Amino acid sequence: MIKKLILKWSFILVILAFASCSKKQGNYITKINIGTHSNNELKIQIDVTTNDDVQVYAEYWTAKNGTKNKIISPISKKGLSHSLVLLNVIPETDYNFKLITVQGNEKDSSKVYNFKSRKLPEWLQKKFKANSPKPELLPQNFKKGFMLMAKRETPGTAFIVDYKGNIRWYHTVENTGFKVTHFTKEQTILSILGTNDEPTSYGSEILEINLQGDTLTHIKKGQGDLKQVIHHEIIKKSANEIVTLFVDARITDLSAIGGKKKDTINGDGILILDRKGKQIWKWSVFDDLDPMKDKALLKTKKDWMHANSLNYDKDGNFLISFYNNGQIWKVDAKSGKVIWKLGRNGNMKMAKDSDFSQAHAAHINQDGSLMFFDNGVDKKQSSVFALKVDEKNKAVQLDFHVNLPKDIYNDRMGSAYMINKDLILVCCSKRHITVLTNKKGVLLWALESEIPPYRVQFIPEENLKPFLLN
Repeated sequence: MIKKLILKWSFILVILAFASCSKKQGNYITKINIGTHSNNELKIQIDVTTNDDVQVYAEYWTAKNGTKNKIISPISKKGLSHSLVLLNVIPETDYNFKLITVQGNEKDSSKVYNFKSRKLPEWLQKKFKANSPKPELLPQNFKKGFMLMAKRETPGTAFIVDYKGNIRWYHTVENTGFKVTHFTKEQTILSILGTNDEPTSYGSEILEINLQGDTLTHIKKGQGDLKQVIHHEIIKKSANEIVTLFVDARITDLSAIGGKKKDTINGDGILILDRKGKQIWKWSVFDDLDPMKDKALLKTKKDWMHANSLNYDKDGNFLISFYNNGQIWKVDAKSGKVIWKLGRNGNMKMAKDSDFSQAHAAHINQDGSLMFFDNGVDKKQSSVFALKVDEKNKAVQLDFHVNLPKDIYNDRMGSAYMINKDLILVCCSKRHITVLTNKKGVLLWALESEIPPYRVQFIPEENLKPFLLN
């Protein structure tokens, strides 16, 4: 028999009367607690106690749309205590739910209960404003997809937002900000955390959480082999390998050029750690370049190269972009040898129409081209480049180039990712705006944000199922 249902928080307003049932009928539930998970209004937690070792999951749906749009939560482990976290919750909405107990091949369903979600707290109101002059021109995959972005100042908040500007998921951390975030193939959010005292995209902690908000990995500087400040990038090579950029601070005698005998040159490196913080692989820009050949070293030593993005090429080797020298490098992921340097004073022959100034978010797009956001500092106009790289002949040809409107010129940070073969999602960080543009530079949609997102990553709906749906 279901003995009692306890309200964990007061916002659960309506509970239906209990139906009597026995263990013989297969219902093992003795107690249900309902409330928010980690005080997050978009995560509803249902704690279930059973009188036998069973598994439990929930089916839930909005009262307005009915069971045709029901969502199924992940199933709990076998036991007596079960915590289910319901996502895809819309604020101020009536929901119905029922609990399914599973023992072996037998399933049993509880009666239907209901609750009403609360509105988002004041500090989350009006964070994003979407505008589209002709919504009918927006592709379905964009309307059904989501965007990940984050607030870098403390307390840090990561957001998943839909194309209407609605916050569909969020996660907050105290005492640090989300400096960089990345949605992984494992449906987790991997991030660099840092304090307000640390520069824009620099931090000293690695955090990986699942969409329910559970911490999967948390490594702080000083733990394991993480000894350095990390910055600008956090991705995965595999489920157990975390890849990031780090500050390689080299103590160097610069007295011959007017510096100190024990001076510091801050270069960049690539670091791969396992989820416990053990170093797997490491590379440094000092392995390839001699800083003493830089005539402006006394001016550039504090941030000599400024690496700002890291990704994998099609063959598994690294692509790393640098702001200060306007180059993108390809680095062998095993030997650390630099395979080529593309851009200003690089060793790749470039077509005249493929010149860029500062690349951000360099990656291989869905068509196999090297794509990136160009800050466009030289021309005071930002743009998007996609280049065809001919590695054999050491040459680069233009695939496409999209000039953005001059009034959203963005001299630092930024990103650009393809939504489909014709449309590109572009983040202009310092302008607090993200736009959807075609290859002619015509803006179809814009999202204004209170925060200046470092990047905006598009996540197709299928990559978020069953947790978030449109």
